[in-house]
This record gives sequence, C-alpha cells and structure tokens, in this order.
Amino acid sequence: MPGRTIPLVNNQYYHIFNRGSDKRDIFLQTRDYKRFQQTFYYYRFIGPKPRFSKFAKSDLKIFKPDQTNKLVEIICYCLMPNHFHFLIKQLKDNGTPIFISNLCNSYTKYFNTKYPRVGPLLQGKYQSVLIETDEQLVHTSRYIHLNPVVSKITTDLNSYLWSSYPEYITGQEKLCAIKEILGFFPSPKKYQEFVEAQIDYGTTLEIIKHQTLDSNE
Repeated sequence: MPGRTIPLVNNQYYHIFNRGSDKRDIFLQTRDYKRFQQTFYYYRFIGPKPRFSKFAKSDLKIFKPDQTNKLVEIICYCLMPNHFHFLIKQLKDNGTPIFISNLCNSYTKYFNTKYPRVGPLLQGKYQSVLIETDEQLVHTSRYIHLNPVVSKITTDLNSYLWSSYPEYITGQEKLCAIKEILGFFPSPKKYQEFVEAQIDYGTTLEIIKHQTLDSNE
C-alpha cells in the first residue's frame, strides 16, 4: 500500500499501522509493550504535563491530563511483535502526524538505548486508511482485535494484554474511547460475539495469504 499522500482531516477516523524495519520485531519483552502503551497514552495529549521520563517511571493512574486537550482519540489498538495498529479519530489540525511522530521517535530512542543499536526502528512512513462508513469503522475494529489470534500469537483474545480488546469485552475504558464502537452494540458481550464469530474465517484468510506469498518467492 502506498504511503500517506493527503492531509488527514479533523473528526475523521483512520486505521494507522506500521511495522519494524526489515520486518524486525519491535517488541522483545513485556516491558517494551508496556512502554509503548505508556508512550502512546502520553503523547496523544498536548498542553502542560510532566516530562515523559518522569511519567514513564510511574503509573498511568497518577497522570491526570486535560481530557479536552487531545491530538487524537484512540478508538482501539493492537500491538504485535513486529508491527502495530491503531484506529484513531483526529481531533486537532495535524494531530495524527504529530502524535505518530512523537510516539515513534520516543519509542525508537528507548528501544535503541535498551538494545544498543542505531538507525530507524520502523519501516518508513506509517500507513493510513480513511474510514468512510460506520460499517467500515466496526469491521476495522474487529480486524485489529483479531490480529493476535489469526496470526497465531495467542489462542485466547481475552487474555492478550497488548490490545484494547480486554477493554471492549469488559466495558472498562482505560486507554481507548471504547464507547465510539460499543455504541453500535447493545452490550460488550454482543461486540465480543461479533468479533469472535470471525476467528475461523480470519485465520483461513491469513493462511491463504501466507501460502500465496510463499508460492511467489
């Protein structure tokens, strides 16, 4: 898919994703996933706030940012060993590129310091897809949440800690604005059924994709 070529628009939804340079893993330990979660939570806010170096050593609960002063709203996300997905809503002009730039620069600096290396960690520009309908919005959230199981990272989505899916099935908002999607369903349970009904189909598509790629090599 080509890189982003047009400005992103306020109050529109976008599927944002990127992967490690040369398909390398960008999360090697539990602490890396947690650090990335802290980083994207911190950098979606603008205005006065503690230095990230101080914030990263604390708990998310003690950070009380101005909830009206966000660059983007994070609707859902999933972190995989070598890539990440976000479904976001842009709130401020240039909010998405500022957010992603701050997030990726901060995490790359952390990663390169922890695992002594130099150079880019991620593969070029992030990719973005405009969400144009409500149907596309809910299906994109399902696609993002299914990633760990269709890629065989886990067999139990409920226990996968590096995505927003646990927030959705419990209805307990932590890092994401889950009501934007759950508002289309009568209950979190119905959203869970909507997602998990596609596990077998999603897994089949993933197998076919890899078989096709392998046959072309």
